[in-house]
Amino acid sequence: MNGTAPPGANGEREAAAWVRDMFGRVARRYDLANRLLSFNIDRRWRARAVQRLKSVLDRPDAQVLDICCGTGDLLLALAKEREGLAVESACPTLQPPLAFGSDFCHPMLTAAHAKIERRGARAALFEADALRLPLRDGSLDLIAAAFGFRNLANYTAGLAEMRRVLRPGGMAAILEFSQPPNRAFGALYAFYSRRILPWIGGALSGSRDAYEYLPESVRRFPGPAELAEGMRRAGFREASYELMTGGIVALHVGER
Repeated sequence: MNGTAPPGANGEREAAAWVRDMFGRVARRYDLANRLLSFNIDRRWRARAVQRLKSVLDRPDAQVLDICCGTGDLLLALAKEREGLAVESACPTLQPPLAFGSDFCHPMLTAAHAKIERRGARAALFEADALRLPLRDGSLDLIAAAFGFRNLANYTAGLAEMRRVLRPGGMAAILEFSQPPNRAFGALYAFYSRRILPWIGGALSGSRDAYEYLPESVRRFPGPAELAEGMRRAGFREASYELMTGGIVALHVGER
């Protein structure tokens, strides 16, 4: 496995810079574009991921992190699932966060912060590159990524970093776009993603190249079986995956 390869980027440093700049340009209209382009099914995908992770989320003292959190949709879903489970603080105004989110794109974090404030969610954010998290070894019980892992400049390094920050018995989850295994449905999906999605996404966000990058990044991303094998090589046991919506999306889960 390599990493994302944006147009014109040479090497991991340029790839990461391109991705950061691209997401910065679309952050303001990102949620609207996602809802319309996915026909609002993206909510179901995240809900399924949260359900799959309940065994960890139900631990009152679990340390939970959503990397590449974008505007915070998965982060908020994780925090909501944990409401009422954590030990309450003696001071009502200083309740500890139920989940943390990180991203290396500041405009995305700004949008996530506004969403957290509006909903009064017990979630906290910090700015960091998912390949170099400012966390101690073995400090987390759960680390998850929803539609962000695909944009890393080095997938192998990303898996190694996820494993590094997990405690023994901790869980990693990657919710990501994939290629439908059914040939007919795959052809239909390819037409939509390469012909229709860039036009609509570009009109909504003002950045057509961002939504031309999307289907190409999905095409280059490792298939579900390859990513599961990559997780095993990185040291995750019982790495498995499930396909959703005809294989448009795959949820991978592994345990350290």
